[in-house]
Amino acid sequence: MSNGNRPHRRGLAIGCGGTVGMAWIVAALAAAQEVLDWDPRTADVMIGTSAGAEAITMLGSGIGVDELVAMQRGTSGNPILTAHMRCEPGRFPPLPRPRLNAPGRAVRELLARPGNGHALLTAGSGLLPQGSGDPAWLQRLAERLNPGRTWVPHPATWLVAMDDATGERVAFGSPSAPDANIGAALRASWAVPGWFPAVTIAGRDFIDGGAASTASADLLIPAQLDEVLVLAPMASTGRIPATSAGHFLERQLRNRMSEKLDAEIALLRAGGAKVLRLDATAEDLAVMGPNFMDGSRRLATLEHSLQSTRKALEQGDFA
Repeated sequence: MSNGNRPHRRGLAIGCGGTVGMAWIVAALAAAQEVLDWDPRTADVMIGTSAGAEAITMLGSGIGVDELVAMQRGTSGNPILTAHMRCEPGRFPPLPRPRLNAPGRAVRELLARPGNGHALLTAGSGLLPQGSGDPAWLQRLAERLNPGRTWVPHPATWLVAMDDATGERVAFGSPSAPDANIGAALRASWAVPGWFPAVTIAGRDFIDGGAASTASADLLIPAQLDEVLVLAPMASTGRIPATSAGHFLERQLRNRMSEKLDAEIALLRAGGAKVLRLDATAEDLAVMGPNFMDGSRRLATLEHSLQSTRKALEQGDFA
Protein backbone atom coordinates (compact mmCIF):
# COMPACT_ATOMS: atom_id res chain seq x y z
CA MET A 1 0.00 0.00 0.00
CA SER A 2 1.39 3.39 -0.98
CA ASN A 3 2.05 5.88 1.79
CA GLY A 4 1.75 8.85 -0.56
CA ASN A 5 4.17 11.64 0.26
CA ARG A 6 4.45 11.00 3.99
CA PRO A 7 7.74 9.70 5.44
CA HIS A 8 8.33 5.99 5.98
CA ARG A 9 7.08 5.00 9.43
CA ARG A 10 8.28 2.05 11.53
CA GLY A 11 6.74 0.84 14.77
CA LEU A 12 8.01 -1.39 17.55
CA ALA A 13 5.84 -3.79 19.58
CA ILE A 14 7.39 -5.62 22.55
CA GLY A 15 5.49 -8.31 24.41
CA CYS A 16 5.39 -9.58 27.97
CA GLY A 17 7.99 -11.95 29.37
CA GLY A 18 8.88 -11.46 33.02
CA THR A 19 12.49 -11.37 34.22
CA VAL A 20 13.84 -13.94 31.76
CA GLY A 21 11.80 -12.56 28.90
CA MET A 22 13.27 -9.13 29.58
CA ALA A 23 16.76 -10.52 28.99
CA TRP A 24 15.55 -12.02 25.69
CA ILE A 25 13.98 -8.68 24.75
CA VAL A 26 17.23 -6.79 25.36
CA ALA A 27 19.11 -9.32 23.24
CA ALA A 28 16.52 -8.97 20.46
CA LEU A 29 16.81 -5.18 20.58
CA ALA A 30 20.59 -5.47 20.28
CA ALA A 31 20.19 -7.77 17.28
CA ALA A 32 17.71 -5.38 15.66
CA GLN A 33 20.03 -2.45 16.17
CA GLU A 34 22.91 -4.27 14.50
CA VAL A 35 21.18 -6.29 11.76
CA LEU A 36 18.69 -3.58 10.74
CA ASP A 37 21.17 -0.74 11.33
CA TRP A 38 18.41 0.96 13.30
CA ASP A 39 18.18 2.56 16.72
CA PRO A 40 14.92 1.30 18.31
CA ARG A 41 14.61 4.64 20.12
CA THR A 42 13.76 6.20 16.75
CA ALA A 43 10.61 4.07 16.24
CA ASP A 44 7.69 6.28 15.26
CA VAL A 45 5.47 4.44 17.75
CA MET A 46 6.51 2.03 20.52
CA ILE A 47 4.01 -0.22 22.27
CA GLY A 48 4.95 -2.49 25.16
CA THR A 49 3.26 -4.94 27.49
CA SER A 50 4.51 -5.86 30.98
CA ALA A 51 8.26 -6.53 30.56
CA GLY A 52 7.86 -4.97 27.11
CA ALA A 53 6.42 -1.86 28.77
CA GLU A 54 9.47 -1.77 31.03
CA ALA A 55 11.72 -1.95 27.97
CA ILE A 56 9.96 0.82 26.06
CA THR A 57 9.84 3.00 29.18
CA MET A 58 13.64 2.91 29.15
CA LEU A 59 13.89 3.35 25.38
CA GLY A 60 11.35 6.19 25.46
CA SER A 61 13.35 7.82 28.26
CA GLY A 62 16.43 7.88 26.03
CA ILE A 63 18.25 4.78 27.30
CA GLY A 64 20.13 3.16 24.42
CA VAL A 65 20.30 -0.52 23.57
CA ASP A 66 23.98 -0.80 24.49
CA GLU A 67 23.10 0.54 27.94
CA LEU A 68 20.36 -2.06 28.29
CA VAL A 69 22.80 -4.86 27.45
CA ALA A 70 25.28 -3.51 30.02
CA MET A 71 22.46 -3.31 32.57
CA GLN A 72 21.64 -6.97 32.04
CA ARG A 73 25.31 -7.93 32.33
CA GLY A 74 25.80 -5.91 35.49
CA THR A 75 28.36 -3.59 33.89
CA SER A 76 26.24 -0.45 33.49
CA GLY A 77 27.67 2.84 34.70
CA ASN A 78 24.16 4.27 35.05
CA PRO A 79 23.21 4.24 38.76
CA ILE A 80 19.49 4.23 37.95
CA LEU A 81 19.78 1.08 35.85
CA THR A 82 22.13 -0.57 38.32
CA ALA A 83 19.71 0.04 41.18
CA HIS A 84 16.80 -1.18 39.06
CA MET A 85 18.45 -4.54 38.38
CA ARG A 86 18.99 -5.12 42.09
CA CYS A 87 15.22 -4.97 42.64
CA GLU A 88 13.94 -7.48 40.09
CA PRO A 89 11.12 -9.73 41.40
CA GLY A 90 11.87 -13.15 42.84
CA ARG A 91 11.08 -16.52 41.29
CA PHE A 92 7.72 -16.87 43.01
CA PRO A 93 5.03 -14.38 44.11
CA PRO A 94 4.52 -13.44 47.74
CA LEU A 95 1.41 -14.78 49.47
CA PRO A 96 -1.54 -13.13 47.69
CA ARG A 97 -4.52 -11.44 49.29
CA PRO A 98 -8.11 -12.75 48.91
CA ARG A 99 -10.09 -11.10 46.10
CA LEU A 100 -12.89 -9.11 47.75
CA ASN A 101 -14.76 -8.04 44.63
CA ALA A 102 -16.69 -10.34 42.33
CA PRO A 103 -15.47 -10.63 38.73
CA GLY A 104 -16.78 -7.97 36.37
CA ARG A 105 -19.81 -8.67 34.15
CA ALA A 106 -17.74 -9.02 30.97
CA VAL A 107 -15.42 -11.50 32.70
CA ARG A 108 -18.38 -13.56 33.95
CA GLU A 109 -19.83 -13.66 30.43
CA LEU A 110 -16.52 -14.86 28.99
CA LEU A 111 -16.35 -17.67 31.52
CA ALA A 112 -19.95 -18.66 30.82
CA ARG A 113 -19.54 -19.32 27.11
CA PRO A 114 -17.02 -21.21 24.96
CA GLY A 115 -14.48 -19.14 23.09
CA ASN A 116 -10.88 -19.08 22.00
CA GLY A 117 -8.30 -20.11 24.55
CA HIS A 118 -6.95 -16.64 25.17
CA ALA A 119 -10.43 -15.25 25.87
CA LEU A 120 -10.82 -17.80 28.64
CA LEU A 121 -7.33 -16.98 29.92
CA THR A 122 -8.32 -13.30 30.05
CA ALA A 123 -11.47 -14.13 31.95
CA GLY A 124 -9.65 -16.47 34.33
CA SER A 125 -7.27 -13.72 35.38
CA GLY A 126 -10.25 -12.00 36.99
CA LEU A 127 -10.66 -14.91 39.40
CA LEU A 128 -7.10 -14.92 40.75
CA PRO A 129 -6.41 -13.47 44.22
CA GLN A 130 -5.04 -9.96 44.54
CA GLY A 131 -1.26 -9.92 44.23
CA SER A 132 0.69 -8.53 47.18
CA GLY A 133 4.03 -7.92 45.44
CA ASP A 134 5.58 -4.47 45.78
CA PRO A 135 5.80 -2.67 42.40
CA ALA A 136 7.73 0.30 43.84
CA TRP A 137 10.85 -0.69 41.86
CA LEU A 138 8.96 0.10 38.64
CA GLN A 139 7.70 3.43 39.97
CA ARG A 140 11.24 4.41 40.99
CA LEU A 141 12.59 3.52 37.55
CA ALA A 142 9.99 5.67 35.79
CA GLU A 143 10.46 8.63 38.14
CA ARG A 144 14.26 8.57 38.21
CA LEU A 145 14.53 8.37 34.43
CA ASN A 146 12.04 11.22 34.01
CA PRO A 147 12.46 13.71 36.88
CA GLY A 148 9.81 16.40 36.82
CA ARG A 149 7.94 14.79 33.92
CA THR A 150 4.64 12.90 33.79
CA TRP A 151 5.61 10.89 30.67
CA VAL A 152 8.74 9.90 28.76
CA PRO A 153 10.22 12.27 26.16
CA HIS A 154 9.37 10.00 23.22
CA PRO A 155 6.02 11.34 21.97
CA ALA A 156 4.47 7.96 21.08
CA THR A 157 5.35 5.48 23.82
CA TRP A 158 2.35 3.30 24.64
CA LEU A 159 2.08 0.95 27.64
CA VAL A 160 -0.66 -1.69 27.53
CA ALA A 161 -2.73 -2.76 30.54
CA MET A 162 -6.06 -4.57 30.83
CA ASP A 163 -9.18 -3.30 32.58
CA ASP A 164 -9.68 -5.85 35.35
CA ALA A 165 -13.48 -5.58 35.19
CA THR A 166 -14.12 -5.60 31.44
CA GLY A 167 -11.05 -7.18 29.80
CA GLU A 168 -10.54 -4.08 27.62
CA ARG A 169 -6.97 -3.34 26.58
CA VAL A 170 -5.82 0.23 27.08
CA ALA A 171 -2.57 1.58 25.61
CA PHE A 172 -1.61 4.36 28.01
CA GLY A 173 0.13 7.19 26.18
CA SER A 174 -1.98 6.69 23.05
CA PRO A 175 -4.47 9.37 21.96
CA SER A 176 -7.53 7.38 23.08
CA ALA A 177 -6.25 6.40 26.56
CA PRO A 178 -7.10 8.03 29.89
CA ASP A 179 -4.45 10.35 31.28
CA ALA A 180 -1.86 8.58 33.40
CA ASN A 181 1.66 9.26 34.61
CA ILE A 182 4.41 6.96 33.37
CA GLY A 183 4.95 5.32 36.77
CA ALA A 184 1.31 4.31 37.18
CA ALA A 185 1.07 3.09 33.58
CA LEU A 186 4.20 0.97 33.97
CA ARG A 187 2.95 -0.55 37.23
CA ALA A 188 -0.42 -1.30 35.61
CA SER A 189 1.16 -2.97 32.59
CA TRP A 190 3.36 -5.11 34.90
CA ALA A 191 0.54 -5.98 37.36
CA VAL A 192 0.75 -9.75 36.88
CA PRO A 193 -2.49 -11.29 38.23
CA GLY A 194 -1.91 -12.96 41.57
CA TRP A 195 1.57 -11.40 41.83
CA PHE A 196 1.20 -7.60 41.87
CA PRO A 197 -1.88 -5.55 42.83
CA ALA A 198 -4.12 -3.93 40.27
CA VAL A 199 -3.45 -0.23 39.63
CA THR A 200 -6.29 2.29 39.72
CA ILE A 201 -6.20 4.87 36.93
CA ALA A 202 -9.11 7.21 36.13
CA GLY A 203 -11.34 5.23 38.48
CA ARG A 204 -10.67 1.87 36.80
CA ASP A 205 -8.54 -1.03 38.01
CA PHE A 206 -5.90 -2.25 35.56
CA ILE A 207 -3.77 -5.38 35.47
CA ASP A 208 -0.98 -6.78 33.28
CA GLY A 209 -1.80 -6.31 29.61
CA GLY A 210 -0.47 -9.81 28.96
CA ALA A 211 -3.68 -11.19 30.46
CA ALA A 212 -5.39 -10.02 27.25
CA SER A 213 -2.60 -10.28 24.66
CA THR A 214 1.11 -10.97 24.70
CA ALA A 215 1.96 -7.89 22.60
CA SER A 216 -1.27 -6.14 21.51
CA ALA A 217 0.35 -5.48 18.14
CA ASP A 218 -3.03 -4.76 16.55
CA LEU A 219 -3.41 -1.62 18.68
CA LEU A 220 -0.83 -0.08 16.33
CA ILE A 221 -3.24 -0.20 13.36
CA PRO A 222 -4.53 3.40 13.81
CA ALA A 223 -0.92 4.67 13.69
CA GLN A 224 -0.78 3.81 9.95
CA LEU A 225 2.74 2.40 10.08
CA ASP A 226 4.58 1.03 7.08
CA GLU A 227 6.59 -1.53 9.06
CA VAL A 228 6.26 -3.08 12.51
CA LEU A 229 8.95 -5.03 14.34
CA VAL A 230 7.33 -7.39 16.86
CA LEU A 231 9.42 -8.89 19.67
CA ALA A 232 7.49 -11.54 21.62
CA PRO A 233 9.35 -13.85 24.01
CA MET A 234 6.12 -15.47 25.24
CA ALA A 235 5.01 -16.44 21.74
CA SER A 236 6.45 -18.92 19.26
CA THR A 237 5.92 -19.71 15.60
CA GLY A 238 4.30 -23.12 15.56
CA ARG A 239 3.77 -25.35 18.57
CA ILE A 240 6.85 -26.38 20.54
CA PRO A 241 6.59 -29.72 22.40
CA ALA A 242 6.84 -29.70 26.19
CA THR A 243 9.81 -31.49 27.75
CA SER A 244 8.67 -31.47 31.40
CA ALA A 245 5.60 -30.88 33.55
CA GLY A 246 6.64 -27.26 34.06
CA HIS A 247 7.11 -26.79 30.34
CA PHE A 248 3.68 -28.36 29.71
CA LEU A 249 1.95 -25.63 31.71
CA GLU A 250 4.09 -22.93 30.08
CA ARG A 251 3.24 -24.27 26.60
CA GLN A 252 -0.51 -24.03 27.27
CA LEU A 253 -0.09 -20.31 27.92
CA ARG A 254 2.38 -19.91 25.04
CA ASN A 255 0.11 -21.61 22.51
CA ARG A 256 -2.78 -19.29 23.33
CA MET A 257 -0.60 -16.20 23.24
CA SER A 258 0.89 -17.30 19.91
CA GLU A 259 -2.53 -17.80 18.34
CA LYS A 260 -3.61 -14.33 19.47
CA LEU A 261 -0.44 -12.79 18.08
CA ASP A 262 -0.94 -14.61 14.76
CA ALA A 263 -4.36 -12.96 14.44
CA GLU A 264 -3.06 -9.51 15.40
CA ILE A 265 -0.26 -9.66 12.84
CA ALA A 266 -2.75 -10.71 10.17
CA LEU A 267 -4.78 -7.60 10.98
CA LEU A 268 -1.69 -5.37 10.78
CA ARG A 269 -0.83 -6.80 7.38
CA ALA A 270 -4.40 -6.44 6.17
CA GLY A 271 -4.11 -2.76 7.06
CA GLY A 272 -1.07 -2.35 4.82
CA ALA A 273 1.83 -2.72 7.27
CA LYS A 274 4.74 -5.07 6.71
CA VAL A 275 5.64 -7.05 9.82
CA LEU A 276 8.84 -8.69 11.02
CA ARG A 277 8.10 -11.02 13.94
CA LEU A 278 10.74 -12.33 16.30
CA ASP A 279 9.71 -14.84 18.94
CA ALA A 280 11.18 -17.59 21.12
CA THR A 281 12.45 -20.79 19.49
CA ALA A 282 12.72 -24.24 21.06
CA GLU A 283 16.44 -23.61 21.58
CA ASP A 284 15.68 -20.31 23.33
CA LEU A 285 13.15 -21.97 25.61
CA ALA A 286 15.56 -24.72 26.61
CA VAL A 287 17.80 -22.00 28.06
CA MET A 288 15.02 -19.83 29.45
CA GLY A 289 13.25 -22.62 31.34
CA PRO A 290 9.55 -22.87 32.25
CA ASN A 291 9.51 -20.09 34.88
CA PHE A 292 9.99 -16.72 33.22
CA MET A 293 10.53 -15.07 36.61
CA ASP A 294 13.57 -17.23 37.34
CA GLY A 295 16.35 -14.66 37.53
CA SER A 296 19.00 -17.39 37.81
CA ARG A 297 18.50 -17.99 34.07
CA ARG A 298 18.64 -14.34 33.06
CA LEU A 299 22.33 -14.03 32.09
CA ALA A 300 22.40 -17.34 30.23
CA THR A 301 19.27 -16.25 28.36
CA LEU A 302 20.84 -12.92 27.42
CA GLU A 303 24.03 -14.44 26.04
CA HIS A 304 22.25 -17.22 24.16
CA SER A 305 19.63 -14.88 22.74
CA LEU A 306 22.19 -12.35 21.51
CA GLN A 307 23.16 -15.04 19.01
CA SER A 308 19.80 -16.68 18.34
CA THR A 309 17.86 -13.45 17.73
CA ARG A 310 20.59 -12.12 15.45
CA LYS A 311 20.41 -15.31 13.38
CA ALA A 312 16.61 -15.09 13.17
CA LEU A 313 16.74 -11.44 12.05
CA GLU A 314 19.37 -12.19 9.43
CA GLN A 315 17.06 -14.83 7.98
CA GLY A 316 13.86 -12.76 8.23
CA ASP A 317 12.43 -9.65 6.59
CA PHE A 318 9.46 -7.33 6.79
CA ALA A 319 6.61 -8.96 4.89
